[in-house]
Amino acid sequence: MENAEFEKLAIPIALVVDDEALILMDTADMLAEEGYAVVEATTADKAYEFLNRHSSLQLLVTDVQMPGELDGFDLARVVAERWPHICVVIASGAAVPAAGDVPENATFVPKPLTPELVHQLLRKHCDHINSAKMQ
Repeated sequence: MENAEFEKLAIPIALVVDDEALILMDTADMLAEEGYAVVEATTADKAYEFLNRHSSLQLLVTDVQMPGELDGFDLARVVAERWPHICVVIASGAAVPAAGDVPENATFVPKPLTPELVHQLLRKHCDHINSAKMQ
């Protein structure tokens, strides 16, 4: 799908990044239930490649520890710099952020993600970011 096609979608788009297939599918399902069209990537490197071609999405949900050059914190920092309109959620069951790991437009949550937590994050964190950008 081309960037212009993504921009024409009537629903918001989320990019989910996780190297664990079941977690990736589960997170994608939770976001779909919240009304997002979901794109999946298994590494932060693949997500970055996707974003270079299709940056018209509204949400990035990324794991931290994955194979490849970039980890989830690296990806979040790049997204904050290059695409500040994208709401970023960083989730990990093992990693704990150090100072500077979580950019301003991002929030960190421990795994596991639940439908209730995803709903709260989208309403509190992402609605806040989108409202601030409209002012």
